Amino acid sequence: MNVANALTVLRLAVVPVFVWFLLAGGNAARAIAFVAFAIASVTDLLDGELARRRGLITDFGTIADPIADKALTGSALITLSYLGELSWWVTAIIVVRELAVTGLRFWVIRRGVIAASRGGKAKTMLQVVAISLYVLPWHLILAREIVMAAALVVTVVTGIDYTARAIRLRQAVQ
Repeated sequence: MNVANALTVLRLAVVPVFVWFLLAGGNAARAIAFVAFAIASVTDLLDGELARRRGLITDFGTIADPIADKALTGSALITLSYLGELSWWVTAIIVVRELAVTGLRFWVIRRGVIAASRGGKAKTMLQVVAISLYVLPWHLILAREIVMAAALVVTVVTGIDYTARAIRLRQAVQ
């Protein structure tokens, strides 16, 4: 266990707290849910950066980090859809893409790692901002829908790109 892995574990631990406050209702609970989501999102930025800078990359982190990311965004999207604030089809597209990319990572893990692209980083940022706009207690309907639409488009495009890169990696090593 190192600091980067501890941040990943913290992100996983914050997920049920975030969901609980999101489901609790009321502006105060929404504000707490937003803070929990923001803290978890920041740990996502920090753990990878610390692992790379300090040489703390571990097998646990390589596997647990994307799982923690999917747990956070997936639980947020599913809860928002359950509350009727986000269409289920949006949640389905994003969750299926995230699960497919995770599956592709395991499919190519013995042959190499596909580094996050700029598009992948943009996808993550757009998803975090869009989810944050939905979680905030204020009704920023137009802003949140525009950012979520952008996140959805970038999510699909980067999913296609990731699939192509995974197939190329598998073929190159065979």
